[in-house]
Amino acid sequence: MKLGFIKSDFTNEQRVPLLPKDIKDFQNELYIETGFGESLNIPDQAYRDKNVTVLNRKDIFKTCDGIFSLKLIQPNDYPLIRNGQIIIGWTHPKGSGQSFMKNQAIPKELIVVDLDNIKPTVFFKNHEYPLNSIPSNFIYQNSFYAGYAGTIHALISYGFFPDEQTKIAVLGSGNVSQGSFHAISKFSSNVRLFYRKTMPLFKEQLGEFDIIINGIEVGENGRSIISKNEQKKLKNNCFIIDAAADAGNAIEGTHATNIESPIYNENGHTFYVVPNTPSIAYRNISKIISQQFSQHIYSKDISQFITITHTENN
Repeated sequence: MKLGFIKSDFTNEQRVPLLPKDIKDFQNELYIETGFGESLNIPDQAYRDKNVTVLNRKDIFKTCDGIFSLKLIQPNDYPLIRNGQIIIGWTHPKGSGQSFMKNQAIPKELIVVDLDNIKPTVFFKNHEYPLNSIPSNFIYQNSFYAGYAGTIHALISYGFFPDEQTKIAVLGSGNVSQGSFHAISKFSSNVRLFYRKTMPLFKEQLGEFDIIINGIEVGENGRSIISKNEQKKLKNNCFIIDAAADAGNAIEGTHATNIESPIYNENGHTFYVVPNTPSIAYRNISKIISQQFSQHIYSKDISQFITITHTENN
């Protein structure tokens, strides 16, 4: 089948999810959008040398059975999406992609392949089909770099590197939190780790910390890690880094920031809530996601996703 790759137009996205060196024995015909590798200075010819066809964006949608977009396809591309196409990437059908599912995926009967790190799933109509062929946590490095790069970027944006006198708390035990801990521990050993089970202890010591780094995502329906009322107990000038970028949820009342304007001050505290921080280290991450996605997704015949939905529905 024909698999086409478009450049993500998500703000500040510079990762290249397929590198020429990883194109080996693929079962699909590959197409890329003109300038696909430009953020890494990869010329189109490098892909042509691997028998990849280079087309403009409109023709990618017109020609290909499947479309890979690293980040969620934006509304300006909706008119280009054809009925029955396979859409692959970080689509977040139950999160930021809910509108896409309602307005595009279901009406056009799209097969949406969400490459969630923990639970990769195929969505078709109102049904879900787990992708058991892809191991859980297969792309954990991306989340690790979200914490690592986000923490470094936050400190630089704040104009401060901690020392042994700086009291620091890192919340969570997942990949994002591990990345944050790895980054912050390069500056100070005065770091406390708190997990969900030890959160009551963190709440007791809430007012002691100069920097609090959150790596836990609770979502819209979850209980906040630090409520607005609890924020009143924070030390004056406390710096809160939401490495999970769970704006308004994990740290109640916060709003998303961006790479150009990453921090803001409110009620005597400073907040960093930048999404898509792995793209800060886009050269590192491009190598990782290209290798992993090539192994588990690109090299396999994408007709498998049609087979999954057809078999399950019959």
